[in-house]
Amino acid sequence: MGSSVRELAGATPASRDRYVDLLRVGSLGAVVLGHWLMAAVTPDGVGNLLAVVPALQPLTWLLQVMPVFFFVGGFSHALSYRSLLRKRPEGSEDSVYSAFLRARLQRLLRPTMVFVLVWGAAALLVQLLGGGGGLTGVTLRMVTQPLWFIGIYLAMVAFTPPLLRLHERYGWGAFAGLAGAAVAVDVLRFAAGVPYVEFLNFAFVWLAVHQLGFLRADGRIRLRRAALLAGGGLVTAAALVALGPYPLSMVGMPGEKVSNMAPPTLALLAHGLWLVGAVELLRAPAARLLERPSVWRTVVAANGVAMTAFLWHLTAMFGVYGALLALDADLPEPASAAWWTQVPLRLALAAALTAALVAAFRTFERPAAPTSPGTPGASGAGPLAALGATLCLLGVLGLSMVGFGGLLDGRTALLIAIPVSAPAAVAMTLGGWLLVERAGRRTP
Repeated sequence: MGSSVRELAGATPASRDRYVDLLRVGSLGAVVLGHWLMAAVTPDGVGNLLAVVPALQPLTWLLQVMPVFFFVGGFSHALSYRSLLRKRPEGSEDSVYSAFLRARLQRLLRPTMVFVLVWGAAALLVQLLGGGGGLTGVTLRMVTQPLWFIGIYLAMVAFTPPLLRLHERYGWGAFAGLAGAAVAVDVLRFAAGVPYVEFLNFAFVWLAVHQLGFLRADGRIRLRRAALLAGGGLVTAAALVALGPYPLSMVGMPGEKVSNMAPPTLALLAHGLWLVGAVELLRAPAARLLERPSVWRTVVAANGVAMTAFLWHLTAMFGVYGALLALDADLPEPASAAWWTQVPLRLALAAALTAALVAAFRTFERPAAPTSPGTPGASGAGPLAALGATLCLLGVLGLSMVGFGGLLDGRTALLIAIPVSAPAAVAMTLGGWLLVERAGRRTP
């Protein structure tokens, strides 16, 4: 692996924006660290450190960095789709879309499907043997929760072509339209009490952040605008939390009537603006740092396994806690002095176990062979790919909600008012992926 990383790093073209790669790795790393730190596991159950110590909730304004990942996604999707458009045969935009979906989903869904199938088999075996209680049951329910992020990301990939066209026509106006729609949703939700309207902000908030990535790809977020985004976003988020119905935490908290995350709120959008502005202000010094060969090799190596590490980091965390309980080790009261003293050891053990899982499963994250747009005769490829992406999106989101607990009992969760079981969610995801693969293959 070392030699291949060295070769990849050495072959990096001068035109590559290395800072984007650093942001991708850094944002996923911050999420992993945040999850490890927030877990408050005792012999009686699993809690949330931020609920135990509410004074720590302002830290989520730094550690809730998913907006940065979606911002980076917009940048990458714009470059990828435009590259395919330049290579397409005349009149083959339909097949460009299917090739784009296949290329973006392969790297994402291959490690995800391996994770899902391994955990599904493990859950089935555990429950057939009569297990599934205690920490094991909690793990089966919670280990799939981070998949919501992959579901949202799938939607961003699927909507890239039409939203990129809007961006090319209206620029900042396209972002403003999505942000304005998010404002309207929250007004209808909190001022008018319109039921279920809040779920529209899963699209409007995250797609607005994604749209900022398009602007970044066109060089339209310079220092002055970055400063305006950072300052304006921070002030707006603080005002909304102080004066509006929005909670302080930028991650969901147990028992709260309103969450800034599920569904996303206007406060989370403002938070995303401040984070995007802040990371753009740091671009120049970070770019100088990334010119160092050792630093860049580290980023290249981390990018090659980032999705695998993200998928398996909760498995590692629960594995560490399970081992501690099995060994009858002392688990102090969360947030006590003894608990904080134990934090470095728990983090080190979780990191080591995650590294072992990455070593076992990283091969599934390797990029597939490059794909090209099909011939002009590849009719119907676009709609078939869109159907596949939709099934993948619904399946992954459904699995993030239902988990693998109660697999043999037919446990379900509501996905857009429809009950979804874990087997149904897995089937939708796998079926959707196969459709995208079929649509994206080059037509002879």
